[in-house]
Amino acid sequence: MSALNQKTVKNNVTFAGVGLHSGKQANICIKPASPNTGITFKRVDLDKENLIFPNFENVSNTSLNTTISNEFVAKVSTIEHLMWALFGLGVDNALVEIDNEEIPILDGSAKEFIEKITQIGLNVSSAPIKIIKINKKVEFNDGDRSISIEPSKLSLDIDFELKYKNAVIGNQRNKVNLYEDDLKDIFNSRTFCLFEDIEAIKKNGLAKGGSLDNAIVVKDQKILNEENLRNSKEFVNHKILDCMGDLYTSGYRMVASVVCSQGGHFLTNQLLRKVFENKENFSIIEIQERNLPHTIINRSLLKSIA
Repeated sequence: MSALNQKTVKNNVTFAGVGLHSGKQANICIKPASPNTGITFKRVDLDKENLIFPNFENVSNTSLNTTISNEFVAKVSTIEHLMWALFGLGVDNALVEIDNEEIPILDGSAKEFIEKITQIGLNVSSAPIKIIKINKKVEFNDGDRSISIEPSKLSLDIDFELKYKNAVIGNQRNKVNLYEDDLKDIFNSRTFCLFEDIEAIKKNGLAKGGSLDNAIVVKDQKILNEENLRNSKEFVNHKILDCMGDLYTSGYRMVASVVCSQGGHFLTNQLLRKVFENKENFSIIEIQERNLPHTIINRSLLKSIA
């Protein structure tokens, strides 16, 4: 089977932990799914009307996370790290069962998702993958924050700029090719916050499950975590992780070039809405080995699961 065919997990993959914002314990089980079914979330704690599809149109909240909901108000929040792991490993189809409202934050990155799914492995189907090819440049601006997407020949590039007044975070910028580069620093990078923002975040009912075990906390000129940083650009690298997880709510892998300054979940979601409001902006293409001598899945990750 070709690496360009649709993939799903070989067997059930389970995770358990606390939700970053809800503080609630949750168990998830990623199950194999048939070709052309995509990613589906199922709230097994609800008796009915419990299927939620991670589509940009179903994103109902972008405040410090990405939350998806269905028409019956069933929701799953903080999906972005898991969505990045599924994208990065080339998982096209999967059923994600969860027994609460929020995906466990684990260590604050996608590291544990990547490692465990890789350990279980993937099944490759006979169905070719489909990708989104961006045909025209589309931009979305919100004050001094901006994001754009434009055509690219065979890659998905994300160029992300982060600006903080805090000297530890400062101004960081990184550009990655999602299909060619070693992405270890991306999926290892953890969510973060400033110590002085924690009280306000909690007053808004968020970060109830936050701790130094699942987030980098910066206070003045110091990182409070004993582990310190995992890589020199961990802050901007985590933003790239979030961006890619959110882009996967398009439903497919993508060939495009994305440039973002000071972005987040809201900007990425608004960009996707703007892209898909005009059919001239994109094409959905079925990819086969004979017409694309390039794997639309990161090669370094593929080696570990082939």
